[in-house]
Amino acid sequence: MNIAKFSALTGLSSHTLRYYEKIGLLANISRDASGHRRYSSKDVEWVRFINRLKDTGMPLAEIRHYAELREAGDATFDNRCHLLERHRDALKLRLQREQEHLQALDAKIAYYQSHKP
Repeated sequence: MNIAKFSALTGLSSHTLRYYEKIGLLANISRDASGHRRYSSKDVEWVRFINRLKDTGMPLAEIRHYAELREAGDATFDNRCHLLERHRDALKLRLQREQEHLQALDAKIAYYQSHKP
């Protein structure tokens, strides 16, 4: 598929996709005879995973490191798993703190609602 369709499917602009290719997040993108990028369903799956990592707070530098490990092949399987485990643990901690903040806000709102003049 072309970059316009790929952009629509992934929610990323063509500018961002080109940037991701430049920094190594999107490697080995095939090209047609005219030199236009041709993306595959595997590329869609990979970019959706990149988006998920970003949405869960993983810094771009760490995502790049994960991508480098991924490109290096199966020998990096354990390293990739450990990187994702660390990220998962940080995400769980952040979610726990956010839940505590939500409960405190709910308590304050309940206080105001029960003490209306």
